[in-house]
Amino acid sequence: MPKTVFYISDGTAITMEVLGHAVLSQFDTEFTQRTWPFVDTRERANEIRERIDRIFADTGERPIVFYSIVSDEIRQIILSSHGFCHDVIESVIAPLSEELNMAPHPTLHRTHGLNQRNVARYDERIAAIDYALAHDDGLSLRHLEQAQVILIGVSRCGKTPTSLYLAMQFGLRVANYPFIADDMDRLALPPALRDQRGKLFGLTINADRLAAIRNERRTASTYASLRQCRLELSEVEALYRRLRIPYLDTTNYSVEEIATRLMDTLGIDRRIF
Repeated sequence: MPKTVFYISDGTAITMEVLGHAVLSQFDTEFTQRTWPFVDTRERANEIRERIDRIFADTGERPIVFYSIVSDEIRQIILSSHGFCHDVIESVIAPLSEELNMAPHPTLHRTHGLNQRNVARYDERIAAIDYALAHDDGLSLRHLEQAQVILIGVSRCGKTPTSLYLAMQFGLRVANYPFIADDMDRLALPPALRDQRGKLFGLTINADRLAAIRNERRTASTYASLRQCRLELSEVEALYRRLRIPYLDTTNYSVEEIATRLMDTLGIDRRIF
């Protein structure tokens, strides 16, 4: 039976999930994971404590609890449960405080909340998301000079999710442009893209995987046929090599890995939002 894991925070709990997932990935076993954000009242904390204790009573195993809570009162309610509780943030803050010779000043919602420190970065991220949506799938080739990255590739190779991830996670302005079947006879970059060569990054994918993805959208179509997928990929990869455009095979990578490799290749500084 999978062990139960709780992510508990007085904020969004996003940080707890990211850190918890990283830790749990080191263990070859299954976990049932539950997230509880905005735990900032006694009532909500007691509700969660009761759920943890109920699981312990039913299974005889302590649920794993990753938490980050500023209020001592709320934190003590969680700690009074039968869970195996671990404050991931505090385990880093304590030795860092000693090294810096500086006391931390815990503040509710500091990481993802819209405090004065984060407003400008939040606005920047929203602008990046708006830009990605406006320039998705070649919808617009205007204002490409504002783009920090321009993704190119065949349809369904991962351009849109990568664009949105880069915008949401790093605040990057990303456009993407698809090469379609009609382009294959005389494949070339549109003039608007030629003017932005230094920002181009190509994506490709295994032909079998591409055919499977396209079949989910248009079953038994020419668009989704293995032959068509091989043709398009062959032509597009030849274009990348001919024009010396850096590119990545996305077949075995998550969107997080694609984004990280892209930024590393293009030398883009990472600023997590």
